[in-house]
Amino acid sequence: MQKSFEAPRSLADAVATLAKHGAAARVLAGGTDLLVQMRSGARKPAVVVDVKRIPELTAISLDAMGATIGAAVCGDELAQHAELTALWPGLFEAAALIGSKQVQGRASIGGNLCNSSPAADTTPVLIVDEARCILAGPSGRREIAAEQFNTGPGRNVLAQDELLVALFLPRPAARTADAYLRLIPRTEMDIAVVGAGVRLTLAADGTCSAARVALGAVGPTAFIVPEAGAALVGKKIDDASLAAAAAAASAAARPIDDKRGTIAYRKHVAGVLTRRAARIAADRAAARA
Repeated sequence: MQKSFEAPRSLADAVATLAKHGAAARVLAGGTDLLVQMRSGARKPAVVVDVKRIPELTAISLDAMGATIGAAVCGDELAQHAELTALWPGLFEAAALIGSKQVQGRASIGGNLCNSSPAADTTPVLIVDEARCILAGPSGRREIAAEQFNTGPGRNVLAQDELLVALFLPRPAARTADAYLRLIPRTEMDIAVVGAGVRLTLAADGTCSAARVALGAVGPTAFIVPEAGAALVGKKIDDASLAAAAAAASAAARPIDDKRGTIAYRKHVAGVLTRRAARIAADRAAARA
């Protein structure tokens, strides 16, 4: 099959290209997943659509409402944005876990989300931070919550003629912070066996007034665990509340047995990482008093 390469310079041209080629086209934001999949034969697009030349997809903006991060902004560029990394340290720690330093110059949070791996590192944190996904297609734009974007391994809500334009992160409230932890078999550049994202808000008296917990790599998609968040709300972040949140996370995890870990092991680790990430998020939130 003859392959072609398209590099549109505007969002309208990108949408038109996807509408023209339909299922034969694949978007390339960083390519760190797509190129590997093409080499292995897992993906065989007839048309590759490079979106890194579209200004809106490579822009970062921050205002009183929050941050808008273009879907093709690479991890290295994000890491150099001091104000963003201060507001959402957990998200940018997760982004920094994607591959090597060289990969960071290409890989993007948008691409990590669209690859739709259950083990994607940024997805649990996007979920707890209540990120909104901005999509564009021939019918215009629409938004969807990050927790609703992926529908299964390698699957998401994007239509064949749609693409992810940007992610919007609402500015965190006072005394609010996030954190992300994962377990991998090696020290770096590996896929999460379990990932846990936590965001919480502390009241003036130190009790938790709001909490969100999400898990990755222990289900067909990353998902929110309401019971784990509820275990923290109205309580001090102490051994008892952290143990309750951990138990809720372990109970909600629904992993599979594979060469990376057993079901029992992964469920246990989901609780351990939730407890540790919640403690880190609480310490960060307290420092923002």
